[in-house]
Amino acid sequence: MIINMWKRSGIFVIKNRLILLLLLLAATGVMGYFASKVKLSYEFAKAIPVDNPKYQTYLDFKKKFGDDGNLLVVGVQKDSLFSLPVYTAYADLSRQLKNIPGVEDVLSIPLAVSLHKDSLTQKLSAQRVFPDSIATQTELDSAANKFYNLPFYQSLLYNPATHAYLMGARINKELLMSPKRSRVVAEIAKVVENFDSSTKSVTHLSGLPLIRTVVSDRIQKEMKFFLLGYLLFSALILLLFFRSLNTMLLSLLVVIFGVIWSIGILYLCGYKISLLTALIPSLVVVIGIPNCIYFINKYHTSYLRRISTPLDAPGADPSTSLPTIKNDSLVEMVSKMGVVTLFCNITAAIGFAVFALTKSAVLKEFGVVAGISIMVIFFISFILLPAVLSFLPLPNASQTKYLNNRWLTNFLLYLEKWALHHKAIVCSTAVIILAVAIMGIFKLKSVAYIVDDLPKTDKIYTDLKFFEQHFKGIMPLEIVIDTKKPNGLRRPGVFERVDSLSNFIASLPETNRPLSVAEGFKFFYQGFSEGDASSYAFPNEAIIAQMLRELNTVRNTDKKDNLSKMLLSFIDSSMQYTRVSVSMADVGTKRLPELIDSIQQRVDQLFDTAHYTVHVTGTSITFQEGSRFIINGLKESVLWAFLLIACCMLYLFRSVRILLCSLIPNLIPLVITAGIMGWLGVPLKPSTVLIFSVALGIAIDITIRFLVNYKQELPEYKNDVIATVSATIKNTGLSIVYTSLVLIAGFVIFCGSSFGGTKALGWLTSVTLLVATMTNLVLLPVLLLLTQKKAKTATPQDL
Repeated sequence: MIINMWKRSGIFVIKNRLILLLLLLAATGVMGYFASKVKLSYEFAKAIPVDNPKYQTYLDFKKKFGDDGNLLVVGVQKDSLFSLPVYTAYADLSRQLKNIPGVEDVLSIPLAVSLHKDSLTQKLSAQRVFPDSIATQTELDSAANKFYNLPFYQSLLYNPATHAYLMGARINKELLMSPKRSRVVAEIAKVVENFDSSTKSVTHLSGLPLIRTVVSDRIQKEMKFFLLGYLLFSALILLLFFRSLNTMLLSLLVVIFGVIWSIGILYLCGYKISLLTALIPSLVVVIGIPNCIYFINKYHTSYLRRISTPLDAPGADPSTSLPTIKNDSLVEMVSKMGVVTLFCNITAAIGFAVFALTKSAVLKEFGVVAGISIMVIFFISFILLPAVLSFLPLPNASQTKYLNNRWLTNFLLYLEKWALHHKAIVCSTAVIILAVAIMGIFKLKSVAYIVDDLPKTDKIYTDLKFFEQHFKGIMPLEIVIDTKKPNGLRRPGVFERVDSLSNFIASLPETNRPLSVAEGFKFFYQGFSEGDASSYAFPNEAIIAQMLRELNTVRNTDKKDNLSKMLLSFIDSSMQYTRVSVSMADVGTKRLPELIDSIQQRVDQLFDTAHYTVHVTGTSITFQEGSRFIINGLKESVLWAFLLIACCMLYLFRSVRILLCSLIPNLIPLVITAGIMGWLGVPLKPSTVLIFSVALGIAIDITIRFLVNYKQELPEYKNDVIATVSATIKNTGLSIVYTSLVLIAGFVIFCGSSFGGTKALGWLTSVTLLVATMTNLVLLPVLLLLTQKKAKTATPQDL
């Protein structure tokens, strides 16, 4: 019944081919229009659910104090910074950065201020340490001595032990969410490069705006390059296999249509191109190419079988013509491969669509678009391939020569020999390899760093390490202290506790001296004490009360110096909240929780929960939480995908025995890949966990095609399992090997990426597919033979 339905579908497609092609072309044109309107996402991926408490805390922090991830830092290590020519260039760099549109503020040594007490009013006023114009070295030396007498700036703007200096440019947060951010970062880099040239210096650029912008732009460029490279590489292999330019172009047309539809679907769903959704066009190509190979292979084998009997041979139907043979072959192609390809695409779509069940917004977007796109590529293949092939000339001998490839035939005969005659060795080898892989799984570590996908020689990575070496890092961590009532910060002892917490954090090896109002009070007290560096200490409560009054007075004025603006950003207008801002190293998702726990313990000692609520937040926390959600979401998705795919396999084959035989060859490659990752020290992180979903969606495709062919061949061999398995290896094995070669070669291209995650996606997926090919061509037949001995012979259900 099902075969008749697909046969009627094939006849319908060929009969109405022109109308269907025009409709498909028109629909693709419309989707192309929508695809042209899709935009890039410049927002950091929302991996955390919006109702997550840590994410809500972070949003609450941003409402009160602003964004913590918009500071781009410039570092230089130079003994001669305070020589007049170098300093003049450094001051010019500071002014040029401030003049770049989108840069809101600049923190630098040339703009540093000191506090001076008026002898008459006893009030403090801020004065620039370095005048705008410095004409002599003597004048500069005097200003430098004043600057070094201000402990407030030590470790924030300079490291006296290593002669390293830091300059920060704060970029408008709205601009960072727009395409203009690439321009601003490029202008900053150009200005810094000019400083390098004029002073013969080596500067270092880092900060979340730079890392996010450069990495995002680079990944998006690489995805375009790899998509084009994959298409060209696939085209070359298809041309070598089929020896037909028409067939190769037709296959490319199928996947190009699929890519257009996937981007159009992205727009219609209201999503933008993110770092994850940028992978979808490549996945469409990965799924679409096997569809083309299997369809065309079935067409060629059917055609060759029909013309093997000459038209004038005894018993041949004289009314049969070549066009009729061609149409019959196309109908058989659809009737035999339609159901197979449909279920292959359904299982692949399930493998990605389950991401939509997670709470992570970025995974939901990826799952929805990928799932729909993979199903669309089936309908494109189902219409475009038979319709266009019916217009093309009949395949000639050179185009079907690949069906009799001597090397591949001998290879398949070798696999058949092992499957039929060495079942014990095959099973024992699989068990041994699995045992070694499981040992490797116990070595797997789950850790992610903000820049861990970059090679250790990349400038972004080395520049980040420069700031970690000289300033203990630049990754933001924020601590918000809530006094639970307005003006609660006026409560005695609050800032003394803040200072004690800051001193504890400064003592940790991964964190710099925090910036807080307590540090500002020390700076103020030094000003009250005539600028003596030894007076940089925490003042008494009376002086603190006076300082708070002065800060409130400054808050209500239009004229604020950089220091006042900075300190006011650490206290909210209601005087209920204050923050402690920490710069830290990129410690990774494994060490960060330990670091937070130690800080939390000190917080619990200092702040009574009856009067205070303290939250640790910031971009570092949201990154860790986001990585955890993505990794857990991907793990859960793989399990759900496995269960749902198992249900599809059970529905397709209606046999628990066949189900078990089909799942084992697909579980083993995943276990082996995880074991390889453990032995080689490749950690579990968002970019590597994705490998299992991609590999599962593709590997199950091989199993379905093998088993469907096995079930279809079984009646022809009178339920002789051994003969049927042998025939299936020979008939389907050829398509499986060709498809695997195309896919593996395509994924190998990703090994040329400069990102560790993309590179791992390339070689680990290739390894998984290679193992899956071998398990499906050797272990799967062995399992069919072994389980059949224990089962009664039954007539298989007609597919």
